[in-house]
Amino acid sequence: MTHSPPAFHTMSIPRSRERAWPLQVHDRLGSTSDLCKDMLAAGQGQDGLAVLALEQTAGRGSRGRGWCDPGGNLALSVMLVGQGAIVPVGLWPFIAGLALYDAVAGFVPEAGALELKWPNDLLLHGRKMAGILIESGASEAGPWQVLGMGANLKAAPRIEGRELACLAECGVEVSPPDMARAVLRALDAWLECYAAQGFDAIRAAWLARAHPPGTKLRVLAGNQAFSGTFAGLAEDGILLLDTPAGPRQVVTGEVLMAGGRQE
Repeated sequence: MTHSPPAFHTMSIPRSRERAWPLQVHDRLGSTSDLCKDMLAAGQGQDGLAVLALEQTAGRGSRGRGWCDPGGNLALSVMLVGQGAIVPVGLWPFIAGLALYDAVAGFVPEAGALELKWPNDLLLHGRKMAGILIESGASEAGPWQVLGMGANLKAAPRIEGRELACLAECGVEVSPPDMARAVLRALDAWLECYAAQGFDAIRAAWLARAHPPGTKLRVLAGNQAFSGTFAGLAEDGILLLDTPAGPRQVVTGEVLMAGGRQE
């Protein structure tokens, strides 16, 4: 059963080519991505629609994890429909990751504090402070994708066995709407870059913002666990790892930094 969306107010965030991101700002939602998918299922999909919750009570992370939001953090989803969904799903973690990085970097004065971790995390001082969840499907309006982006701005949730960071630890105060505006502007810029220069430019920019080659990584993939050092990205975005058994390509899996920290 589909419920009517709660009350909200709408902002317009300028894009290139005389377009705009319509941004719905909700005081409280279960999940911004679930609201987008409910709207798509009800035939109310709108390409480029962004949904922001000032408090999110049932957020979701990767691999079925919950993503707790105590309020004051970024909980943002973007709906892409039809022609807006032409970017291959596997490339979105890189494009969205660059947008998150650049948006957060605009508020963090310390050089080198941020780095991207494959496939969809943003680290602050080596600890996860933001992540991305990409979902896709099809409706009567055509294929769709929903980009969910969460960032710890005011507080980092406490999750056993995981070390998380938030911007407030750096003395940075930024509101969710201000961060959402920065993310959407950066997202538009990187979409324009992808349209003009292809994934090679995205890959190069992502690598420039990621942990350096040689960083020790541990990968959990299904019932397998193996370690190696970061050796870059393949031309299609697959993780390249140098292991004791030789070079290895990682298509999917959970990547942990050296020392077993749970980012």
